[in-house]
Amino acid sequence: MFRKLLATSNDWTLALLRLVMGVTFFMHGAQKMLGWFGGYGFSGTMGFFTNMMHIPAPFAVFAILAEFLGGIGLIVGFLSRIAAFGIATNMVVAVLMVHAPNGFFMNWTGQQKGEGFEYHLLALVIAMVLMVRGGGALSVDGALSSRAQ
Repeated sequence: MFRKLLATSNDWTLALLRLVMGVTFFMHGAQKMLGWFGGYGFSGTMGFFTNMMHIPAPFAVFAILAEFLGGIGLIVGFLSRIAAFGIATNMVVAVLMVHAPNGFFMNWTGQQKGEGFEYHLLALVIAMVLMVRGGGALSVDGALSSRAQ
């Protein structure tokens, strides 16, 4: 079972998707976890999620960890499918709880109430590809699965 979780091809296009998604979500997660890149850090993000958005604390922690640890996992290609699943779950919840009422498009011109869900849709589809196909070339998953055979 664990071997199937790690199994992936040596596909460089999967590696490219994995790395770009990993860096993107690490940066978003570092805002929430560490306060880097203009973020509020763990306690500020928890306060916003639990007090303003009324997300139960365990789910708020999961959301922060999914972006931060999921980003790291994707960067190195370790447990890529699990990392992608956590990020995909975050994206579905973000669309349903926040972004769907704002329509498809991001707020490029500042004319709408909030951000749409186009970014989240792209991230969700990339995560789905990684969940199905694995992390691809240059991944810890690939190295571990090739040794297990």
